[in-house]
Amino acid sequence: MPEGDTIHKIARFLAPRLTGQTVQRISLPDTAAARRCRGRRVDAVVVRGKHLFIEFDNDLAIRSHLGMHGSWHAYPLAEPWQRPRTQLSMSLATADSEFVCFNAREVEILKLRGVRNRIVHTRLGPDLVSDSIDSADLVRRARDLLAGDTLLIDTLLDQRVACGIGNVYKSEVLFVERLSPYGLLAEIDDEGLGQCFARAASLLRSNLGGGGRVTRFENHAAGSLWVYGRSGLPCLSCATPIRYRRLGRRQRATYWCPSCQAG
Repeated sequence: MPEGDTIHKIARFLAPRLTGQTVQRISLPDTAAARRCRGRRVDAVVVRGKHLFIEFDNDLAIRSHLGMHGSWHAYPLAEPWQRPRTQLSMSLATADSEFVCFNAREVEILKLRGVRNRIVHTRLGPDLVSDSIDSADLVRRARDLLAGDTLLIDTLLDQRVACGIGNVYKSEVLFVERLSPYGLLAEIDDEGLGQCFARAASLLRSNLGGGGRVTRFENHAAGSLWVYGRSGLPCLSCATPIRYRRLGRRQRATYWCPSCQAG
């Protein structure tokens, strides 16, 4: 599932392969915009939370948000794709490679100095992977933006407060901090909320290397994640069966241990 760490890893892969390269071919839903990017040089590949921006030398950028099911693939020219064209969100080719985005939730062209780009960035909080994190500032943002009866799970997922946390890290952070998924923003003090964001930043950054995602570092061969995806299995801390339910404003998949996270 693409979360902040995944998008940063994608950018680290794409950046050295695209930066400085001229786009030979490009496929976008907006064909007029695609023509404006064809033949342009890629200046940078940057990330803000779950948003990836491919910036060109003519003040344009392609923004992609993978959502739940999106992915990026890289192929040598003329090599068959591993997914059908019906799943294509966008593609661009350089002199020797083709980079294809499948099943993205959002793909759009932005002017780097345009209103739409400013709106996108204004609506996003600090990136927990790449930005310097001030926990007190994140706590203030959460208190200012959200009502006290907001569930903690929705607080952590709100990208206006901080960028990068998705379903996996939401559940894992709450387990590590021993907080109930039914807890409310008003019920947690500033220190505890700040620690949640600090923990999320630490876990996201620790997963920027290769291999699968790990939040349980001690003896993680027995389970690399504490609770996510483990419905009905014994808790790796106390052996109580892990519970699963769709919770929160958007009814997102949530996993927790009813014993370790009582409340």
